[in-house]
Amino acid sequence: MEGRTLTSPVTLVKCLTAIKEHAFVASEYPVIITLEDHLTPELQAKVAEKISRTFGDILVCSTSDTMEEFPSPESLKKRVVVSTKHPKEYLEAKCSKVEDDGSVKSTEESAWGQEISDMDVKQNKICGESQEEDDHEDENHSLQQNSPTEYKEMIAIRAEKMKGGIKVWLRVNSQKAHRVSLNEEKLEAAVLTHATEIVRFNQMNLMRVYPKAMRIDSSNYNPIIGWMHGAQMVAFNMQGHGRSLWLMQGMFRANGGCGYVKKPDFLLKIGPNNEVFDPRKSLPVKKTLKVRVFMGEGWSLDFHRTHFDLFSPPDFYVKIGINGVPSDSTKKKTKTIDNNWAPVWNEEFEFPLTVPELALLRIEVHESDTDKDDFGGQTCLPVSELKPGIRAVPLHDEKGDKYRSVRLLMRFDFV
Repeated sequence: MEGRTLTSPVTLVKCLTAIKEHAFVASEYPVIITLEDHLTPELQAKVAEKISRTFGDILVCSTSDTMEEFPSPESLKKRVVVSTKHPKEYLEAKCSKVEDDGSVKSTEESAWGQEISDMDVKQNKICGESQEEDDHEDENHSLQQNSPTEYKEMIAIRAEKMKGGIKVWLRVNSQKAHRVSLNEEKLEAAVLTHATEIVRFNQMNLMRVYPKAMRIDSSNYNPIIGWMHGAQMVAFNMQGHGRSLWLMQGMFRANGGCGYVKKPDFLLKIGPNNEVFDPRKSLPVKKTLKVRVFMGEGWSLDFHRTHFDLFSPPDFYVKIGINGVPSDSTKKKTKTIDNNWAPVWNEEFEFPLTVPELALLRIEVHESDTDKDDFGGQTCLPVSELKPGIRAVPLHDEKGDKYRSVRLLMRFDFV
């Protein structure tokens, strides 16, 4: 249970049982469980016993505090991995509490919803603490001193509180692999001045990014910022819906929807002059994606005839765009077709792409109204997996569930 978000309490056993039942339905790749621990040693022993009893032999255990490199997902197929801070980390951690602006806005302020923020954040922005691992670390320090051995060995990937500030730990050059966590605000501030250092750090180490504490409405942030800097674990509030989750769903439609997507090679390699990928650097266009939107259909089958307009057929238009590195990100829009359940647009758009490997194609359909435009479907597709040709593209509702009948007829070409 998280005490500062709008979620109902759930028992640990129910969570563990649900994870075990559904862990490998989509794929055999490992499931990583991140714990937020403020437990006494007695409760830690109980948690370790429950986790061990639930997962048995598929649970990965470790007797070492360090490792030279993290195991590959391939080597951990059909295994469950626990990742959290080692108990002694809580003894050394210090929690710095800073003020937030206190503003909380819904991700669905209008039919469009709140647009995803980009990397243009203020450089002098104060980074707030999050509801996750960095929060409340001083609350139960004394409770961590005698943590049971079985609990410590259950932590296969140990998260760390890196000391000395971001400038120090980004330049770490040891034979030990690290797993660190940053909230969204810390990452957004860090990439302004340390973008390439973060990319280099994530070539060997694991980075987890998570929502800031003030998102008590379970809203989300722009995940592209973490992905383009090589962060492997970009965490979301999954209770709601909105564009951030649509991007997540789009990203992980790649690789067969198995839950793991391999980083592009340029995020993993070092250049001949010891350089690494810089997301802000101006690069030449690699390819241009041409998208033609022919028509749409299916709304008359999946929606009541008065859903959009009480007395007339709907007035649909399509908004289409790219989310990726800043130079590639853009949005465009078709004309509105009035009074038609099967609108024909037959419009073409071009998207020059400098980093197509990180680009996601966003497609949304809305119904134009004088008061507030109504939602008519959405999808998000990884550009790297688009196949040239004419395609019937199914649309999804705001939660990400596919409509039975609604789809767009489109054509994709690369030049």
